[in-house]
Amino acid sequence: MRIVISTDAWMPQINGVVRTLTNLITALRNSGHEVHVIEPQQFNTVPMPGYSEIRLAVLPDLKVRRLLWETDPDAIHIVTEGPIGAATRCYCKMRRLHFTTSFHTRFPEYIKARVPVLPLWPGYAMMNFFHGAAERTMVSTPQLREELSMRGMRNLVIWPRGVDTEMFQPMGKDFLEDGRPIFMYVGRVSVEKNVEDFLLSRLPGTKYVVGDGPARTDLERKYPDVRFVGTQVGEDLVRYISAADCLVFPSRTDSLGLVVMEALACGVPVAAYPVLGPSSILRNGVSGYLDEDLSRAALKAVELDPQVCRQAAMQFSLQNSAEIFLEHLVPTRHKINISILDELMETKRG
Repeated sequence: MRIVISTDAWMPQINGVVRTLTNLITALRNSGHEVHVIEPQQFNTVPMPGYSEIRLAVLPDLKVRRLLWETDPDAIHIVTEGPIGAATRCYCKMRRLHFTTSFHTRFPEYIKARVPVLPLWPGYAMMNFFHGAAERTMVSTPQLREELSMRGMRNLVIWPRGVDTEMFQPMGKDFLEDGRPIFMYVGRVSVEKNVEDFLLSRLPGTKYVVGDGPARTDLERKYPDVRFVGTQVGEDLVRYISAADCLVFPSRTDSLGLVVMEALACGVPVAAYPVLGPSSILRNGVSGYLDEDLSRAALKAVELDPQVCRQAAMQFSLQNSAEIFLEHLVPTRHKINISILDELMETKRG
């Protein structure tokens, strides 16, 4: 198949959506599919307000139309609701092309985390409008499908995510020499990720924050005893995660939490709130602990068996994820089955 993936989230951004896409595209290409990505680096961009590391395409419509026309894809998948995703959606509607979308980010909750007085319903009304034009909208878990369905979204199908268990694997604890146990947060350092709940938690040993974002400077100043090491990628990221005794995932807004899978693959148990994202991945008391008291969850999690955590991650197959993604794609144009048409003509003549 010739597949176009249209996304406002792409390298050099470092987040779960980008890692999900790069893993998916690698698996699709290894299976012989031709994948074209429409992404921000192909356009003039401006920094996203509050997230300077995220670049948004400026007036991408004409170039998006040209790229889609030249590619003439068999299937079109829209990942994000930003300018590129909106331009792709507009082109498909104009040309009456069928397409799929996927739901990755709970933007209404993200906005409410920054402006608490705002209600959620306008954000979800926009989400329903955007995704409502798709033949199918892919979501990561049955729990998320149920929640979005209750908010009015339709044509929802499950696309389970996968983790690269060859890259993310245990690499030993001696990489970090601070006082044990080591509790670690990995991800964007921003208000909607609720990082400060982790920093306020009553825990022994040492706390690490791996990642960057708009809240880092303020939090680094408020919590001088915490080790802030910035963004890590590739083998360095695997070394940091593997060296932790527990990954603490304080977010209440993530639709999944790919880093939870990555930590399990490194043999590291996870502590989190009992909310949608982590609760769909973790087996409470086996691969992690879910508790409204984050400190209690973390203290229990460090006692779990790293080998059991690693085994839990092995169920999240990248190949299986890619195959299900392919099953959910729809052809841009529904073609008439010629053999069926011939049979109908013969019946008519008879």
